Amino acid sequence: MSGAFDEHFEQARAHATKILSGVADAAMAAGVTCDTVQIEHNHPYKAIIETAKERSCDLIVMASHGRSGIAAVVLGSVTNKVLTHTDVPVLVYH
Repeated sequence: MSGAFDEHFEQARAHATKILSGVADAAMAAGVTCDTVQIEHNHPYKAIIETAKERSCDLIVMASHGRSGIAAVVLGSVTNKVLTHTDVPVLVYH
């Protein structure tokens, strides 16, 4: 790995940790049990599906950016891939 890549990777990891910590804090304040996971994987949709199965999740909740038409086809979508490759129910928030 190059120095620039390593630096970007660490910044991304730190940002994800900060976001997940905020989610966990908000869940705790609301009295909701929350367990966060940060995984590195070449295919994010596979990591989501594998983690949901490993943890016996009964629901995957994901966001949708709402792209449509050619943008949705060209850009692809992790949410769409999860929807089409899992047997765990998926709730998509738009």
